[in-house]
This record gives sequence, structure tokens and C-alpha cells, in this order.
Amino acid sequence: MSSVAPSAAFSPPVPRVRPGTRPALLVAEFRGMGDIAILIPFLRAALTHYDVTLLATPNAAGLLRRFTPDVELIPCVAPWALFSGGRNLPRWPWRTLGRVLRELRSRRFAAAVSIWPLASDHLFLRLARPGRLLGYGRRGAGWLLDENLADGPHLHRPEAWRRLAGALNLPRVPAASPRLQPPVSSRRVVLHSGASQALRIWPLARYAELLRRLRAQGWDPVVLCDRAQLADWHALGEPSASTAGGMDELVDVIAGGAAFLGNDSGPGHIAALCGVATFTIFGPQVPELFAPGHPQAAWIEGRPCPYKPCFDRCRYAEPHCLTGIGVDTVWPQLAAWLATVKP
Repeated sequence: MSSVAPSAAFSPPVPRVRPGTRPALLVAEFRGMGDIAILIPFLRAALTHYDVTLLATPNAAGLLRRFTPDVELIPCVAPWALFSGGRNLPRWPWRTLGRVLRELRSRRFAAAVSIWPLASDHLFLRLARPGRLLGYGRRGAGWLLDENLADGPHLHRPEAWRRLAGALNLPRVPAASPRLQPPVSSRRVVLHSGASQALRIWPLARYAELLRRLRAQGWDPVVLCDRAQLADWHALGEPSASTAGGMDELVDVIAGGAAFLGNDSGPGHIAALCGVATFTIFGPQVPELFAPGHPQAAWIEGRPCPYKPCFDRCRYAEPHCLTGIGVDTVWPQLAAWLATVKP
């Protein structure tokens, strides 16, 4: 990701005709596609009581169109939420942020919510002037919130949204999503080898060895990857490896699997949203916070490091927590897990 993401000129969405009987809810999620996928079940519950507007990066549109088309998106790249460059205040798109805030204020939201325990998120939402602001504040830093739901360490992300749903008196958010569609076959394993952050990408040669072993046991793996990985996959003897042409294609391929295998990244959370069981190879982050929300989710946890979770700011030349995991560590657990998966 660039030091500061380019900011397109803000064009407010066309205001919807509201019936006048339902309050408006503002939901903020400035991070990646995995975070949006985790949020979708909450949005579905919120739509039963509210007209819902999501404040998120523009590429959230694909998932919203597919899963919650009644949610309005106001696109916003929050510079403080970037992996790098977030402290470069002179380069922040101040005019665009001001236009977004004016648009938000015009909506007169009854409430605004976020699960991230960050004063930067809370301050921006407070400036939107909602009727009340709910979220999670760190010890001594929740004063911007009207209702601080934090009662200890960070929560597993799906659980944090479930608690917010309870605070808003919404229908219970289910702990698991039903399958979006039947699997193409009971032996289909979808592998996605990419991630938005290089620190989360397990070496492709090791994934290639897992594929060899899966095929030897009669599994039918399908390889999806980031565009920059295509040439490497072809060199490793996987000419059918491909990139998804868009969000709908990504969802359809993942939903057609009996199981999903990949890094700690967005596609794993999309798999859980599609009702597909997931196996995740973790590195810098911890499963207690970031494991996909599926009852059959399994994982290999990254090797110990005193700085975990480091939130992708590794202090070493390489993420040993991830690169220190070998094929012979992953394979027995993956094979045993696949034997128990029920599509």
C-alpha cells in the first residue's frame, strides 16, 4: 500500500427516499475486505431496525452489492487506518474528509458504531454528530463514546459485532453463515495464496507441496492468487492458478468449495461468510482475534514472538512467526481437519 492512499474527489451518494419511520444508523469499517465480510451479518441484522449507511473504503461496494444491497455505502479512505503513511498529516485529504463529514451530518444519524478501539475512529464519528456513539474504547480512552462496550482485552471480531447488535437491541447475529451454495464437489478445496500484506503470505513453494499431497489423497484443489503471484505459480507447475476477475467471481469460486485453505487474509473471511469451512495459516496475528467465524474453522498458529500481535509491523527482516512454519507441521493438521469437514 502506498504511503498515503490516493483520494478520489468525493461524490456523495444520491440520497435515498426514507420512509420517515426508521432511524438511520452509521456503521464505520475503514479496513480491508476481510473486515467487511466479518461485518456483513451485523449489517443484515441492523437492516431490520434501521436505514443503514456504511462508511468504508470504495472497494467494499462489491461485497455489499452481493450480500447486503440495501446498505448505502459512503466511500471514505481513512488515512489513519492505513498500514503505512497514517501519521503523515500534511498529506491527508483534508478537503475530502471535510466533505464526507458534511454529508454525514446531513443524514442526522440516530447512532453510529465501530468495533475498533481507536480514538481516531471515534473522533471522526463524533464529528459526524450522531445521536449516540457506541463502540470499544481502551482503558482511559473511551471518553468519546456514549456507550463503551469494552470490558477487557480485544474481542474476536465477529463477537464484537454481536455485542454491538445486542446493545442496539437488534436480532441476534448468528455465529455462522449458512452455505451460499452447494459445493461443486465434496472433494473441492479452494486455496487462496494472497494477502494484502506480504507479512501474512506463507511461501508459495510450501503451498505447492500441500497441493501435491492433497491431490495424492484424491482432493481436487483450485488455486486462486494475487496477480503478482501468477508467474510464480506457473513456474511451480500450476498453470491453472488464476486471479478472480471481480468480487462476484471470487465469491462464486470460494462458495463452490467444500473447504477453504489460505493465509490470514480477506478471502478466508469471505469463505466463512459463504458458509465454507476454513483452514488458516497464521503468522503475525492471533486466531483469538482474527480467525474466520465458521464453526469448523481451524488453523495453524504462528510461531511464538514477544511482539504478537504486531498488526503487520514486524520488527525483524522477515516474519519468522510465519516463515518458521514448515509443510510437515501444517500437513498432518490439515489432513486430519479435512477428514472431519462436512460441506
